[in-house]
Amino acid sequence: QVQLVESGGGLVQAGGSLRLSCAVSGRTFSSYVMGWFRQAPGKEREFVGGINRSGGIRYATDSVKARFTISRDYAKNTVYLQMNSLKPEDTAVYYCAAGTQSAAGTQSVVYDYWGQGTQVTVSS
Repeated sequence: QVQLVESGGGLVQAGGSLRLSCAVSGRTFSSYVMGWFRQAPGKEREFVGGINRSGGIRYATDSVKARFTISRDYAKNTVYLQMNSLKPEDTAVYYCAAGTQSAAGTQSVVYDYWGQGTQVTVSS
């Protein structure tokens, strides 16, 4: 059984930074493509970005790419989402996900395992 546990969320002022972590256990971390999603109140869950087994990264938008950085540490079985220059519209529950597809997909259905989510709140 694969388990994903997110941490690092919290309350931050606009312009601030947070680093989310997602620790993966139960299977070989290197065999998974990892994705980050978020869901704001009243909205659908949306893709933020993902990282392939080889380290290739895909971001959802240019705005995310300019402010967020995804990385993975194979020694710690952990994937990170570094978020800088946060905006109030980044407020959401952030989820990490693991999948066995060939590359980081934007659709949540291609991911097999999910974390419980961590709340990120950005105040104006």
